Amino acid sequence: MNTTALLIGLGPLLGWGLYPTIVSKIGGRPANQILGSTIGTLIFAIVFASVKGLALPHGMDLFLSILSGIGWAFGQLLSFYSFTLVGSSITMPITTAFQLLGASLWGVFYLGNWPGTTAKIIGGLALVVIILGAYLSVWTEKKTTENSSLVRKATIALAIGEIGFWGYSAAPQASTIDGMHAFLPQAIGMLLAAIGYTAWVTLRGKKVNLASPFIEAVSYKHIFPGFFFAFAALTYLISAQPNMNGLATGFILSQTSVVLATLTGIWFLGQKKTKKEMRVTLIGLALILIAAAVTVAL
Repeated sequence: MNTTALLIGLGPLLGWGLYPTIVSKIGGRPANQILGSTIGTLIFAIVFASVKGLALPHGMDLFLSILSGIGWAFGQLLSFYSFTLVGSSITMPITTAFQLLGASLWGVFYLGNWPGTTAKIIGGLALVVIILGAYLSVWTEKKTTENSSLVRKATIALAIGEIGFWGYSAAPQASTIDGMHAFLPQAIGMLLAAIGYTAWVTLRGKKVNLASPFIEAVSYKHIFPGFFFAFAALTYLISAQPNMNGLATGFILSQTSVVLATLTGIWFLGQKKTKKEMRVTLIGLALILIAAAVTVAL
């Protein structure tokens, strides 16, 4: 692996690693967060497409790419909801584990990955380790009924959100265009979903006299973290190309973002952990990354 490929492959480490922490720091409701983030992503995608001279795809390719972006928005909204329940340092290991599970199972049942009994056994054990790693990452010394209930609600929300993230990854595979050509229509789909959700929130908010996220300043502050997400998504698409790191290695490198996202949430957002909880969290994160490497190497 050359230095350029490695640096591009680590783009998601910075982009997706810092994105949830910046979003949480800015604050606001999920509607504010998704609206601003998708505007930022679309701006980034338009600039990139203009510089590269990439035209919008047509027909089914356009539809599938937009659908992919809608799927991401659905999954990310439920991640934002989980932030409000348990914080980003707990949400990120859980959602990463679900995405790894979803990607692995999709690969086995649809793409024919893990051929042979041995590969399936090793892969199955790796998935168990991913689940164990996620559990350790959110482990607490002093459990309360309230905390356990919040983690349970967040886990259910993230499991449902995985449907959206699965669509984000799977829909483009049915198209005939590469990731860079899909990037702009994906961003369009993300913003369409965000506008639809924000309009629904606005209508509901009128009943209790809440301001519309469309006119709240905090919504537009989230354009900034949207650039971080877009940077991560684009560098991952480039990293996964065969002439760079390839899909398997690119995927492994992108998952390192969970470490930065979890640790910055703890260090900068006041999501405190005891020394023992911190040790267990680090062990859990290491298990997730090791198991991820095993699943994509099979």
